[in-house]
Amino acid sequence: MREFLVAATGFPSVVFTSALVVVLGFWLLVMFGGAEADSFDSDVDAELAGLGGAPVTVAVSAVTVTGWLTSLTGSVLIGRAGLTGLARAAAEVVLLPVSLLIAWRVTRCLLRPLVKLFPDEPGPSRQDFIGSVCTICTGWVDAEFGQAEVTARDGAVAVVQVRQRSQTGEAMLNAGNSALLYAYDDTGEFFWVAPYEAALDPGPHAGHS
Repeated sequence: MREFLVAATGFPSVVFTSALVVVLGFWLLVMFGGAEADSFDSDVDAELAGLGGAPVTVAVSAVTVTGWLTSLTGSVLIGRAGLTGLARAAAEVVLLPVSLLIAWRVTRCLLRPLVKLFPDEPGPSRQDFIGSVCTICTGWVDAEFGQAEVTARDGAVAVVQVRQRSQTGEAMLNAGNSALLYAYDDTGEFFWVAPYEAALDPGPHAGHS
């Protein structure tokens, strides 16, 4: 046990030991709600280091743990080899970049299966439908009731709840009418719609006709 403690607090393992303490502290904060796992994603581009596909904190944590284990093992082996003086110092200096290289390569391999768990693109949002043209699929739409079909960007058709504010001179929407989704109510979880006119067609989100 003493051998490992000496190795963990000696050069070069102490570099990774210090980083490991910081990493453990960060994940404790995440566990207790004091930080988010993706806190540094907007500040650091892991793709530049070939470690993209997962939050920066996950990549850094994997590099730190792997580097610590590698340098610790190397330090123990150097000690057992009986190296002294310049030979020992040279071996320890070389061990630091070697540990970093091994940690980087191992982390790249570990992150590959995690790519699907951390998609680059955000998931679909109801806000994406704002500005889309929809087709009313209920007998009528008023301030309390209504449904419509709208086409998502991927071509899938979704049925959404819609409401129409009563405005003087505006015709009530009925089944088969086209309407424009112009706002979303987060509380009621429905879209506000208005009668659609060809001149208002936003283009990208053409609905059913």
